[in-house]
Amino acid sequence: MTESTALRLDKWLWAARFFKTRQLATEAVAGGKVHLNGNRCKPSKEIKIADRLAISKDGYQWEITVLGLNEQRRPAAEAALLYQESAQSIAKREQQRQQQREERQFLGYCAPEHKPNKKDRRLIHRFKDI
Repeated sequence: MTESTALRLDKWLWAARFFKTRQLATEAVAGGKVHLNGNRCKPSKEIKIADRLAISKDGYQWEITVLGLNEQRRPAAEAALLYQESAQSIAKREQQRQQQREERQFLGYCAPEHKPNKKDRRLIHRFKDI
């Protein structure tokens, strides 16, 4: 972790591995998916240690506190040391995952065993045309 006292929000989100690229992090912040200390902000906003972030991504939400600043993207084990997630956030996300699993079971969703081959595709197209 660096000794700097502040770091751009989009850069920190990328370094903490919430987003694969800085561009995705920038778009998320600009789109209102990330709140700093309860307020919407710009991607260039400087964050400091002990700031609170609320991150919404792919239907999940994180409530975290910044513990460290790092300008470089490091391995996931090191990135996890940059923040601490609240217990409520962890429980809520786990409950949401469990609910999605149950819904898939209830709806009878099963992944196809294989990709359709040429014959299967023809049958699918015939079925759809009728």
